[in-house]
Amino acid sequence: MTIDRVAELLGEERSLLEYSCRGISKEKLHLPGPDFIERSWVPSDRPVSVLRNLRWLHNTGRLNGTGYLSLLPVDQGIEHSAGASFAPNPEYFDPENIVELAIEGGCNGVASTLGVLGAVARKYAHRIPFIVKLNHNELLSYPNMYDQTLFAGVERAFEMGAVGVGATIYFGSAESRRQIEEVSAIFERAHQLGMFTVLWCYLRNSEFKKDQDYQVSADLTGQANHLGVTLQADIIKQKQPECNGGYPALKFGKTHDRIYGDLVPDHPIEWTRYQVVNCYMGRVGLINSGGSSAGVGDLAQAVRTAVINKRAGGTGLISGRKAFQRPMAEGAKLLNAIQDVFLCPEVTVAP
Repeated sequence: MTIDRVAELLGEERSLLEYSCRGISKEKLHLPGPDFIERSWVPSDRPVSVLRNLRWLHNTGRLNGTGYLSLLPVDQGIEHSAGASFAPNPEYFDPENIVELAIEGGCNGVASTLGVLGAVARKYAHRIPFIVKLNHNELLSYPNMYDQTLFAGVERAFEMGAVGVGATIYFGSAESRRQIEEVSAIFERAHQLGMFTVLWCYLRNSEFKKDQDYQVSADLTGQANHLGVTLQADIIKQKQPECNGGYPALKFGKTHDRIYGDLVPDHPIEWTRYQVVNCYMGRVGLINSGGSSAGVGDLAQAVRTAVINKRAGGTGLISGRKAFQRPMAEGAKLLNAIQDVFLCPEVTVAP
């Protein structure tokens, strides 16, 4: 994809390609690159086998050797229901097609459930990095509960050939303390077995919705990221910020005035950069989620998200529904378009 095509898809927001950060400069960040494993992880306490598996992840797919990541996550069948997730394209009720999409789409890895990846492990676990998502929020219980429940164990993921495990914590929820304890134990065991860890650092509390949805504010998501890297997540998955000022609006917690103007000016790239900053200045890679599928505008929205992530200093995107809720060829094309942003040399990290 050329820079002109990226600008065309951005439309009225093409100025995103020229924005220079006024808060935290890129010189302070640990940016993605071919030597990211050596710069960021070799000095750490991660076991050698974790480094090896992170290296395989980074050296797979169309983004191999760049330091950037494109992951396909398909665990929506549990929370959103299989019908809601796969009715737009029923072939994805078959786990094999999920893994095939990740391969055809040039992804670095595929993240899914124990059932999905276990069903095809012997055929695919040696071909593309498997990331087993260990906990989920199922919404068949009535009335609905919003909690993360363990569906699988680390040893089972290891036995099937997975090289990474993932989990979600609903930071801000009443159940978050228990989830923190569970995920801490999971990640410690995963590292002992040589698997890397991915944490979905989502905020979940109805009280966080006021004049805006502060569950996607830069300051609160940034703090969720910081808690995630404290748990030794090797990759942080986070929704891209849509606002700032969660702490002041909710009138709780501790913050600082510099986060609302000086360090984090009001701009999407600045907000996302603050998420990167909270990932130990980028030592831990930030991948933003691609969001739900809206149909016609999916490509433009995906490219916008990728541009903001890359220019902020992020590590890539993890996009699911936009890809698997359409025919495989179209889904692979959309994933390729996201990857093209990270492969485009004219889309640079904002100064």
